[in-house]
Amino acid sequence: MSRIALVTGGSRGIGAAISTALQAAGYTVAATYAGNDEKAAAFTAETGIKTYKWDVSDYDACAAGIAAVEADLGPVDILVNNAGITRDAPFHKMSRDQWTDVMRTNLDGVFNMTHPLWNGMRERKFGRIINISSINGQKGQFAQANYSAAKAGDIGFTKALAQEGARAGITVNAICPGYIATEMVMAVPEKVRDSIIAQIPAGRLGEASEIARCVVFLASDDAGFITGSTMSANGGQYMS
Repeated sequence: MSRIALVTGGSRGIGAAISTALQAAGYTVAATYAGNDEKAAAFTAETGIKTYKWDVSDYDACAAGIAAVEADLGPVDILVNNAGITRDAPFHKMSRDQWTDVMRTNLDGVFNMTHPLWNGMRERKFGRIINISSINGQKGQFAQANYSAAKAGDIGFTKALAQEGARAGITVNAICPGYIATEMVMAVPEKVRDSIIAQIPAGRLGEASEIARCVVFLASDDAGFITGSTMSANGGQYMS
């Protein structure tokens, strides 16, 4: 029986690439989404990957959703915390709601998804937690005090929890993508996109499939001695 992987925000963009790559690697995959029923239905029809709708910022919704996934597929072995939002604004114009919405989804959501699964992974002596952070959680970004703080928090969470999980056979790692050629990035004006690419030594945007391959490796048995790490996939734009 294949291991069960749960990917939040797993039906679009980087999340969809992660879901399909894990499926291709032999995992049984479930993907969550927050709002776009049409896109989720199309993703399931195309891939056969089951999708489940809930808001990761709501702890009770996460606990109920995880219970539904495990009732359908079995205990979750691999969790990919990918769901995230942006509410960008210079700090002097940032509203309390813009701050809170991003923190609740991008940081609280990681806790809300991981916490209900943690004891089961400890009991089974196996687990893979993979948190999708961001280059901007490493270096900061203008007009993203909320997003950068949340994504930096994901890295701190990763390092702390890795120490708790290691003896129970659970690895906890973070991936920090740089600028990836997602639908959102490709929608920005070409001049802005060119200015972004000019800052990347590799001279191009990343591909969602490149982030997905990082996830597949960290989920594998080959990565069993890697925990508490932060994997940067940014074309050399930021090195730490």
